[in-house]
Amino acid sequence: MSSIHDALDKAIQNAELEKENTSLKNVYHDQVISAHGTQHSVDPALLRQRRIVSLNNHDVESEAFRMLRTKILKQLRDNNWNSFAVTAPTQGAGKTTVAVNLAIAMAMDVNQSVLLVDLDLKYPKVHWYFGLENENGLRDYFLSGKPLSDIFVSPGIDRLTILPGRGQAVGSSEILSGPRMKTLVNEINSRNQSRIVIFDLPPVLATDDVLATMDYYDAILLVVEEGKSQPDEVKKTLKLLSGKNLLGTVLNKSQNPPEYLGY
Repeated sequence: MSSIHDALDKAIQNAELEKENTSLKNVYHDQVISAHGTQHSVDPALLRQRRIVSLNNHDVESEAFRMLRTKILKQLRDNNWNSFAVTAPTQGAGKTTVAVNLAIAMAMDVNQSVLLVDLDLKYPKVHWYFGLENENGLRDYFLSGKPLSDIFVSPGIDRLTILPGRGQAVGSSEILSGPRMKTLVNEINSRNQSRIVIFDLPPVLATDDVLATMDYYDAILLVVEEGKSQPDEVKKTLKLLSGKNLLGTVLNKSQNPPEYLGY
């Protein structure tokens, strides 16, 4: 008898999940942003599967990103900043997951538009989270002279635009130190000066890409992984980033989330 009840409970849960996904698709799946570049219809179920929770305001986990969004937006506005980078001491801390969730959360604010730029030229992953199969990426902009208009992607979420990566780029720090990087930032800013620009960068201790780009954004958000990021790694990272505005540190993959979430 208990197995029957378990099966019924599972069926009800699956039905509720399907209803939630269908509702989200009705709201977001067919939205199109009026921006140059490729149009893409986001799949809410795929995002959730890949730990992108900010799209659903009813998800308890998304509350953490909405709170983070509000705190960061206040700092940006108080200091008249419009750009920041997301990075981590080492690989695997979940910096891109945080960057994507935060970009979506900020775009959910009706007063704010957001551009998410994948500057992790060695291991770009922003496109993967959105299920993009883009033909062009920032590597093509830097190495082949592709115009940004061919690289911009509108993922079907109002007020959010993406500059995705594609494939690995050899000599990434040299590329980011070159004149095309300055041209990229100037063009981004000239298109929309009021937009928040989020740069997803490689880990600080894995490459010198972060140091090569520090002049091109106003502040940095550091992501550390609970139980993995070592204190000496964090200290070394903060020392390398000294002199740059630090928005704060995000403790990712925490096993003990705050009890007040889900109010």
